[in-house]
Amino acid sequence: MSKILVVDDDVDILSVMEILLSMKGFDVEVTSKGENTFPKIESFKPDLILLDVLISGYDGRTICKQLKSDKSTSHIPVIMFSAHPGAAATISDYGADDFIAKPFDVNNLMQKVNYQLKIRIE
Repeated sequence: MSKILVVDDDVDILSVMEILLSMKGFDVEVTSKGENTFPKIESFKPDLILLDVLISGYDGRTICKQLKSDKSTSHIPVIMFSAHPGAAATISDYGADDFIAKPFDVNNLMQKVNYQLKIRIE
């Protein structure tokens, strides 16, 4: 069972994603605080991270860049998401593997999640 960590300061989005991904058979952990991202990664060891671009007091792009520059976490695919239309243009500069616009389409989300997990396994 693949493990997915979802990081977003919107608790409603966290609830929906946790329910949806759990129903699809994933082991899911969530956090609404940017400062919890690294401890959660260390304890949960996710196979994929879904990361909001803007998290209260934190920039998800900076978190992504830190993850991708650290040998112990650089292999973990990161899909960033945001309601800000311009965010998609900048995420690749920070090492993100993909982007989803909010509000997101469930089928699109699942396609991207499955694609990133498949790449990692192959």
